[in-house]
Amino acid sequence: MRVLLLALCMLMLAGCVETRFESPPGERIQRCDEGWKGVWLDRSENSQVAGLLVDEQCRSFLLSQLEDGGPLRQAPVPLNYVEHRGQRYVVVADAALEELVTLPPVHGVDPVPTRNFFIARYRLRGSTLEIHKVDDRAAARMIIDGALEGTVSSTLNELHVYVRGTREDMLRIVETPGLFERKASIVLERSRRSLAEIEAELMHAQRLPPGRN
Repeated sequence: MRVLLLALCMLMLAGCVETRFESPPGERIQRCDEGWKGVWLDRSENSQVAGLLVDEQCRSFLLSQLEDGGPLRQAPVPLNYVEHRGQRYVVVADAALEELVTLPPVHGVDPVPTRNFFIARYRLRGSTLEIHKVDDRAAARMIIDGALEGTVSSTLNELHVYVRGTREDMLRIVETPGLFERKASIVLERSRRSLAEIEAELMHAQRLPPGRN
């Protein structure tokens, strides 16, 4: 498995390119989606996420292996869920990611907000979880064109987008055509094996001499 650079978020954050929202969408924020429970493994080509565990108490952990032959690291990341007009969204507060990644202050907002949110759209299809992150460049264009309110900070290698609005505004904003990537950004498959079985198999395979696994 690949080293965890960031998560879901998202799932939602690609290091130097990211979009944050001033508010979560709406008031009906759920702490659990029963469909997420289980061990999920990464099956997408570009995702940096190795896996995801959602236990029976609906606590969520990002899974990554810091070194070959070592155990899987479980990094807690509180997830929240919103269903609105037939679409489902996963929401992560940026403050919940402080131990995983260093985030720059929101650009062009004074005073700097202490808490913002990453939002992604998702679909559960049987044993497959498809996560569609924000199309950051599309969101930036919408702000520049005046379709959305917010700020954009862009340099040669970085793009930081901040979308302003109340909780009620966000319910409208998440319906904006083209805001989320059409193709799933992360694809996870539910494993039939337990986390302990996956970890033991992974560690055993990596400790074998080349050609023996």
